[in-house]
Amino acid sequence: MLTDLGLLYAAAIWGSTFFLVKGALADVDPVVLVGYRFCLAGLLLGVYAVISGRDLGAHLGRGIYLGVILWLLYVPQTIGLGITTASNSGFITGLFVVFVPLFLRLIFKGRPTVMELAASGVALVGLWVLTGGLVEMNAGDLLTLVAAMTYALHLLYSDRFMKRGLDPYVICCQQFLVVGVLSVLAASVLNLPFAVRTNAALATIVFLALFPSLSAFVVQMLAQRIAPPLRVSLIFSLEPVFAAAFAWTLGGEAFVPRRAAGGLLIACALMLSGLPTPRFLRRKHDR
Repeated sequence: MLTDLGLLYAAAIWGSTFFLVKGALADVDPVVLVGYRFCLAGLLLGVYAVISGRDLGAHLGRGIYLGVILWLLYVPQTIGLGITTASNSGFITGLFVVFVPLFLRLIFKGRPTVMELAASGVALVGLWVLTGGLVEMNAGDLLTLVAAMTYALHLLYSDRFMKRGLDPYVICCQQFLVVGVLSVLAASVLNLPFAVRTNAALATIVFLALFPSLSAFVVQMLAQRIAPPLRVSLIFSLEPVFAAAFAWTLGGEAFVPRRAAGGLLIACALMLSGLPTPRFLRRKHDR
């Protein structure tokens, strides 16, 4: 129960940031934003790790590996968000619920249950209803599709590393610093502007570092010590539901029944994933 609540917190905090990131992109370059955000999160977590006596060099190779995957998630997603529509970005990113069982089978040789596969399908339909699906395809959509694939890979490799007993605080610090450094280097090579032009954008970067990055990812890693990866992916598919809820409340947007129905379908998918597979379906699945 506590594990699910922690994952719900992560999905909620990520969902709350959509309009903040969209607004900040007018005043800071997307690659630079990612760099500042994760450098700050990594440095803060590094200070905590040193004070608590943790070895920041432990399992460094795996931390770098996760960091590169995370960089390939956030940079394309953040750039894509500035190009494509909000609905396209939300739907395409949500496709990670399809890629998780696919990669689990192809790369990790796992075998999702019938109910988990059915839940992923229901969640996909819910995402379509919630976001309105694809309107038009553009370069931002293709970048966001890369983010959806790396989202799934990051979740699955995080699951593997956490199940092997790696320190979640150390590996989070390592991957944060990798994302931050890679982003700063990319910005330098591409001669991107490092300026943050408004205090509001600066406040957004600090908020993103403290909550969606530092706290949410640490909670995710702690939860993945216990929770199966498909369960995690279905809880994380609630992220656009939370985004819509925040838009209706804090954002002042009008309530849209269609989007609420999509959110309900995703919630149903989460409940479906927890049901046992009927015996006759289990026999067919095992053949």
